[in-house]
Amino acid sequence: MALLPAEQVRTGQGRLPFQEAMSLTPLPDKVAADENGGGKVVKRYMSRRRVWVTGDELVSLAMAERASDYRSPGTGAYGGHVYSQSGLAASLAYRAAQDPGLRGKDFGIHTIHGFFSEGGRTDRPFVYEVSNLSANALFPSYLVTARQPARASTSAAGDHYPAAADAALPLGPVCFSALVSFRPAGITQVDAAEAPSAWRRFAAVLGSRRPAQWDPAPAVDIAGVLDAIPGARRAVGMFPGLDMRKVDMRAYNAGRPFHERRELVLYRLLAPLPATVATEEGEGEGECAIAGPDAHIAAHAYAADRNGLLMIGDHAGYGHAFGRAASLSYSFVVHVNAADAVMAYGDADADAGAEGGDVWWLQETSFPRVHAGRGIVYCKIWSPRGVHVATEYQDGIIRRKNESSGIGEKEKGKL
Repeated sequence: MALLPAEQVRTGQGRLPFQEAMSLTPLPDKVAADENGGGKVVKRYMSRRRVWVTGDELVSLAMAERASDYRSPGTGAYGGHVYSQSGLAASLAYRAAQDPGLRGKDFGIHTIHGFFSEGGRTDRPFVYEVSNLSANALFPSYLVTARQPARASTSAAGDHYPAAADAALPLGPVCFSALVSFRPAGITQVDAAEAPSAWRRFAAVLGSRRPAQWDPAPAVDIAGVLDAIPGARRAVGMFPGLDMRKVDMRAYNAGRPFHERRELVLYRLLAPLPATVATEEGEGEGECAIAGPDAHIAAHAYAADRNGLLMIGDHAGYGHAFGRAASLSYSFVVHVNAADAVMAYGDADADAGAEGGDVWWLQETSFPRVHAGRGIVYCKIWSPRGVHVATEYQDGIIRRKNESSGIGEKEKGKL
């Protein structure tokens, strides 16, 4: 891929909307043997667009600023892409198989539990296979596996992957797997949550400026990188789908124990998501519809994966001696009805939430445990109205530079 102009990286012009970045092409179904000796349908989909790479766009900015020490992170894919796209693939498969008698019910993604077994690559698509795990009409669950072709895409541009050619390539090992469950909308009999909300608990800092006046969430939130490239902290970057702003929590975190520190990130949609519920019907040249509440849930999960493990490195004191980070497992649980996770679209000048506007959402992230070269990212998703909508719980590798892990060479398959 050609380097982007540095000015484009500074302004973020040309960032893809979420539905384009996550777009999928349906592939022919497979029939696999089931436990009763019969056959079951396995739905298949392929990603259409190149995956975003953490920090990749900073290469052109570093060249423009003559920060010669910065190197591209390589071809490692952003894990939030395969994670969120797996949820969308499961949603498409579920809609295609849904009992006609239940189509009046508002089903939505309930949980996504994902496991990263190999590092994803950005020069080839992901191929998803989705199979039904449980037939419970009110609590269906699906298994999603993701693999990539064993060689780079046939697309000369390294993007807009051609389904007919790339889907025919031999596939490599499973790089990601997920269990995805669905629930219908329910009636709330008891509503209990932490109070006050993060909007209220951190009202002083959140109210000190408008959301868009905070610096953009960094393309790669590692202190050593941001200090080495002038302008990196203010560069919008090319992260797709969402406008994300990082709140300055240094004063709050100063002197606090590791587990009591907090990081806050405000985010909003870059473009509205279609309201039509996703189906398997094609749009254009076989593109699946990415729409409805499940698309919003996938967007929340996509945003929640950003920079969490990297922030642990800074809090651990090796932001200037950062070695590596990689997700191992990631769980995302939606606590509300799917419709309550839908994000209103509005411009960046909108007011903050919880009494104010309805555009900006809030991530409240903490790091309750770091040990054995791994760390936990615990993130609560707060709606603009102060509702705790979802929770992320992620475990991943986090290492200081040149640390001897003693684990061996096999781990190099991960980032």
